[in-house]
Amino acid sequence: MNYKIINGTLLLYKDGVFTVEKDSLYIIDGIISAIGDKPENGAEYEIIDASGRLIMPGIINMHTHAYMTAMRNMADDVPFGEWLFNRIMPVEDRLTKQQAYYSSLLGCMEMIQTGTTCFLDMHMFEGRSAKAAGKAGMRAYIGRGLVGEDLYTDGLSRLEEFNREIDKYSSDLVKFMFAPHAVYSCSEKLYSQAAQEAKRRGMLKQTHASESEQEVSDCLKKYGRTPVELLYDSGFLDGGAVLAHCVKLTDNDLDILKKTGSTAVTNPASNAKLGNGIAPVEKMLENGINVCVGTDSTASNNTLNMFREMGLLSMLHKGRSGSPVALLSQQVLTMALINSAKALGMENRLGVIKEGAYADLVFINLNSVSLFPNNNIVSSLVYSANGSEVESVMINGKFVMYKKEYPTIDTERVMYESGKIL
Repeated sequence: MNYKIINGTLLLYKDGVFTVEKDSLYIIDGIISAIGDKPENGAEYEIIDASGRLIMPGIINMHTHAYMTAMRNMADDVPFGEWLFNRIMPVEDRLTKQQAYYSSLLGCMEMIQTGTTCFLDMHMFEGRSAKAAGKAGMRAYIGRGLVGEDLYTDGLSRLEEFNREIDKYSSDLVKFMFAPHAVYSCSEKLYSQAAQEAKRRGMLKQTHASESEQEVSDCLKKYGRTPVELLYDSGFLDGGAVLAHCVKLTDNDLDILKKTGSTAVTNPASNAKLGNGIAPVEKMLENGINVCVGTDSTASNNTLNMFREMGLLSMLHKGRSGSPVALLSQQVLTMALINSAKALGMENRLGVIKEGAYADLVFINLNSVSLFPNNNIVSSLVYSANGSEVESVMINGKFVMYKKEYPTIDTERVMYESGKIL
């Protein structure tokens, strides 16, 4: 389907700044073909009148565990050890693959409903996240959480699961990443093996790193190095990798992230709620590190709403620094859109509205009470929007939500199945 979108307000990125302009937008075969005057290509278009709507690039959630969505609010206000070992892990142990699928699909619904069109996921149920993303029509980069001492012995079963889901679920929208879990669940040897496998296959890499004080102190005690230093020595950061959390970083860690071209993903709600702290985002940006934003799971966040995450990110850093100009709305949007596309090797294809980019678009009702009057649309996306303003979502030129309805998802079935998991 080709579309001509008229009378809308477009969120554009020009010369390093987001701005809004009223203009027409043309989409051919899932790609933005032109902005402004009608191209002379003879194509036929379905007209969409976007009066009173902001059209923005789809948001990229750079760290999720979609299978955990049904665990929302089941482990709140408890210490981290209680949260993980007594509340979360027992539920994970008894979760079935079918339940993990519906929980992941519920997560996809929430992400779409709040303007996310692409997500990076780490999971533990073969194919469930990928199947859910495919059903929802979402763009996804998915990794099986790998653990163990040796990828080809005690870690082999998970690697085999990963290989099977790659063969079955890879598509134009669903891609896969190597995803060793963390330094406390994977050996240095496994990280090195994963790095070599990823290089051989030409795949991206992701892992958790330096999430808590305990993780860093245990790593120093066991290896005499920080988690980031261990990842660097293992070769896992060669060519860059996506590191979730990065709350507790040394100056040497910052140097390593910069020189390897690695990406840090801050998860402000999850890190704050679990008492792990606030990542040094401003310091990372000052050091030229690529920083993105993710929600983590609903078990620790408790939403997958990137509008909430963006606002919280800015305000936490303003409050901590005592400066109202810390992490401006422009910077936060850049992290959620431009920096995320860069981390995925998708610059100028994702996170932007421009010719040649994928038509991953979010239609926002500018007449929503929470956004009105439209005094500063760009800053309102960080400080005012709560996700309810999202009316329709398009991914790869296809509507995955149109006027609040999901064309490919049986929402009643998803709610029923998810509601009886716990």
